[in-house]
Amino acid sequence: MTENGEDSSLHWSREAPGKGESAVNASRSCKASLVDAKPCKEYNEALKLTAGNAEGEIIPYQPRPPSLPRLFKSSKSGSVDESVRTRRLRNSQESLSDSADIGSSTDSLREDQTVPAAGGYVLSDAPAIRNQDSNVGALSTDTSVSPVFRDRGNSLSECESRPHSQQSDPTDHQVRPNKVLLSPVQPMGPLPALEKNFMSANLGAANRIDRDCLDNAELASGDRRHRILSDSQLLENMGSDSASVNSLRSTYSVLSPIRPQDVRNRSFLEGSVLGRGALLGAEELDRHFPNRRVGIYVVTWNMQGENGMPANLDDLLLPMDSEFAQDFYIIGVQEGCPDRREWETRLQETLGPYYLVLYAASHGVLYLTVFVRRDLIWYCSEVEHATVTTRIISQIKTKGAVGVAFMFFGTSFLFITSHFTSGDAKVYERILDYNKIIEALGLPRGLPDTNPYRSTSSDVTTRFDQVFWFGDFNFRLSEERANVEAIMSHTSGGDMGLLLEHDQLSKEMKDGSVFKGFQEAPIHFLPTYKFDINCDIYDTTSKQRTPSYTDRILFRNRQADDIKVVKYTSCSSIKTSDHRPVIGVFRVKLRPGRDNIPLCAGQFDRGLFLEGIRRRITRELKREATKNQSNSTICAIS
Repeated sequence: MTENGEDSSLHWSREAPGKGESAVNASRSCKASLVDAKPCKEYNEALKLTAGNAEGEIIPYQPRPPSLPRLFKSSKSGSVDESVRTRRLRNSQESLSDSADIGSSTDSLREDQTVPAAGGYVLSDAPAIRNQDSNVGALSTDTSVSPVFRDRGNSLSECESRPHSQQSDPTDHQVRPNKVLLSPVQPMGPLPALEKNFMSANLGAANRIDRDCLDNAELASGDRRHRILSDSQLLENMGSDSASVNSLRSTYSVLSPIRPQDVRNRSFLEGSVLGRGALLGAEELDRHFPNRRVGIYVVTWNMQGENGMPANLDDLLLPMDSEFAQDFYIIGVQEGCPDRREWETRLQETLGPYYLVLYAASHGVLYLTVFVRRDLIWYCSEVEHATVTTRIISQIKTKGAVGVAFMFFGTSFLFITSHFTSGDAKVYERILDYNKIIEALGLPRGLPDTNPYRSTSSDVTTRFDQVFWFGDFNFRLSEERANVEAIMSHTSGGDMGLLLEHDQLSKEMKDGSVFKGFQEAPIHFLPTYKFDINCDIYDTTSKQRTPSYTDRILFRNRQADDIKVVKYTSCSSIKTSDHRPVIGVFRVKLRPGRDNIPLCAGQFDRGLFLEGIRRRITRELKREATKNQSNSTICAIS
C-alpha cells in the first residue's frame, strides 16, 4: 500500500505497462499455485524480469513483499536452537481430541517446541507470527494433513522471501508435531469412609424409618436437630442400601438402563411368567425383591369412634422398635370416626410422602385402607372390594365385613376386616357371621384365579394365594374376671398360655368351626379389651367386663411357609378407645406373574396426599417452636 492508499501492484502496472502486465499475470499464477500446490517458479522469473528493463529505465515504484519474521536455517542434524522457540497456548480442544493428553488444565500453559517449517526453517519469536492466520498453524502441526494442503497455508510473501536455490519441493519434508503430555491427576488423600451403609432384607423394599417419625421420646431427650421436612432432607435421613448402590449401572439415574434394541423388540401383551423383561415377570421381581418376600404391616383397631382420634399415630404405624418400614400398610378400623376423610388424611400424614393410597373402602363405620410404597404401585393390579352386612336390622352398618383384593406381581392377596356380634355368650352368632361372610363376599371379579383347582365357591378365602383376616371378632375369655386378673398377675415373660386356654376363638378354631385353614401367631401381649378411656385399667363400670382378646389378626396361605411372622403385638400407647390396637408384621412370599393382569396404578388422591404432607410439615414446625420455647430462659422480676 502506498501513502495515498493505493495498491502498489496496481500503481506499478500503470508505470510499466509492458513488464507490469507480465508481473501481474505471474503474481496471479503464483497465487493460483497456492491452490494447486505448485512451486512459485513463474513468479520468481517475473521478479527477475522486473528487476531491470532493456532500456535501463528505473521503475519508480517496485512492489515489495510484506515483512516476514527472520528465518534461521536449522543445522544439518535437524536440532532446533534452544533460543528459537515460541510460546503459545495450547487449544483446549486440541488437548481434548488427543487421547494422550490427560491431566489438569494448568499443564496446558507449558512451553511447546516450535514445529520446523518446510525447507528446514524455524519460525522465530517475532510479533508477526501472531498476525498470521490461525488455520495455517493448525495445518502445519497436523501430520495427517497432506503436503498439498500444508502448502496452502504458506503465504505469498514467504515464497518471495526465500532464495530460489533454497526453495524446495514441499513434499520432501514432513512436519512432525511435538506435544507435551499432561500429567495425570492424583488424589490429594484417602477417600472418606462411607456412612449409613447397611444391608437391608430386601433390595429397595425395606427402608430404615427416617427420624421424622421420632416424636415424644426423642423430643424429651433433646437430641432432635432442627430440620424442615424438605425432600432433600428426607432423603438425607434415609439409610442407603449398599446393594442398591452396587447395582447402579446408569450414569443419569438409579434406574436400570434400557437399551434401544429392547424397546424395539419387546411387546408383552400377554407376557410370560419367566419372560425376560415382562413387567410382572421373574426378572423384574428379582430386581426389586431378591429373596422374593414383601413386607406387610397390618393394623386392626376398634376406635369407638365417638371418642375421636389420638393426637399422634406414629406409635401405631411407625413404632420405635421397628428398624425398617414395610412395603404395604393395611389398616382396618371398626367403629371408625365419623369423618372418614379425616382418618385417611391422618394416616397419610403419618406415613409421609413415601407411601400412597392404593385403595380405600368402607362399609358403614368399617374402614379398610391400603397404603403402598409409591415405587411399587406399578406392579399392583386393579383393586376390587366387596362388603357384607351381618346385621340387617340396624340402619348403621356396624357389623359385617369389608374385603379388598388385588394382585402384586403374580401373587393374589385378600384382606378382610370385620366386626362380629358382641356378647360374652354369643359364640354361635359369631360363627354365623363368619360363615355368611365367606359365602357372600363376592371376590374376585375380574382378577384371575392363580389356582382354580384349590378354589371353592362356598369359601372366598380359598380363591387367593395369601389371605389376611383381622378385626374385632368379639370372642371372649370364658372365665370369671377375678380368675383372669389373677392369671394376668402371675404371667411373666409374655407367656399368655394360661389365659388362652379360656379363649373362645382358639377353641373354635381347633374344632374347625371358624377360620378353617387359618393360623395365628403366638400371643405375648395382654388382652386388648376392655379398658377405661385414656387409662391402663380394665373396665371399672358396673358391667365389669372380663378382659379378652377380641382384636385378632389371622392369616392363610396356599403354600406352606409362604407367610413368616415378624411381629405380633398390641399398641399400648393408643388409649383413646376401650380397645388397644393390634399390630402384625409379616414377610410374604411372592411369585412372578403374567402381563395379562389389569393394572391401574392405584387410586392416587392428590388432594389427600398434599393435605397429609402439609399437616406433616405443620406438625414439625410446631414441634420445633415448642422446643425453642422450652429452651429459652425468661427472667421474671418480683
